[in-house]
Amino acid sequence: MTSPNSQYGYRVGFDWGPVGAAEVRGDLVAVVDVLSFTTAVTVAVDNGIEVLPYRWRDESAADFAKQHNAALAVGRGQAGADGISLSPATIRRAQNIKRLVLPSPNGSTISQQLQESGSTVLAVSLRNAAAAASYVATQLTADQTVVAIAAGERWKDGSLRPAVEDLWGAGAFLAALADSGIGPLSPEARAAAAAYRDVADELPELLQNSAGGRELTAYGFAEDVAIAAEVGTSQAVPVLRGGVFRVD
Repeated sequence: MTSPNSQYGYRVGFDWGPVGAAEVRGDLVAVVDVLSFTTAVTVAVDNGIEVLPYRWRDESAADFAKQHNAALAVGRGQAGADGISLSPATIRRAQNIKRLVLPSPNGSTISQQLQESGSTVLAVSLRNAAAAASYVATQLTADQTVVAIAAGERWKDGSLRPAVEDLWGAGAFLAALADSGIGPLSPEARAAAAAYRDVADELPELLQNSAGGRELTAYGFAEDVAIAAEVGTSQAVPVLRGGVFRVD
């Protein structure tokens, strides 16, 4: 019996986190982690940098980067003035970097999980949601499905914390798909698209005042929030192939 949680019967779906990604399957899947994994990926590819997602920020990440002849993004607090971290601002300033290993417990982990399941994975943020929807419209065949997965954050107990910025990022992508005639959207996907349409005219202010935006600002990373709010500024659509996000 097909699970009622799979959103079967709809061409376009939406869900949250790694569990939702396993439950709601798509041939093409947009991973959305606005603050900050997928925003960082779009900034990187805009600067000609390939991104290798990695699940763990530990000693194995350094070995992985060395094996793949790539720089390693460290934690925000470790980067210093000239280092590279998950912070999109540090990636935008990076010089002479061609490949970057980007550890992330949310967006990166989900991206790797989906690639292993056989889906084609796209990195989608508010910066490139419209471009990603246009790309999908050219790639999706009549019998294929597309899903947006909002990465969300984690509470201290490890449970999923739905993050409104990821809802908006996924909704921007789904709304653009609907506007291009791709559907039908599941009820969950329609709700996400409606959530984005409701706030579209008030970004970036609402992003800055969201829980995630306030948290990053309090830690000294207001520039990252501003970059994440660059709605529609990127035409790059990073696709994960062979473990590397690059533009087709």
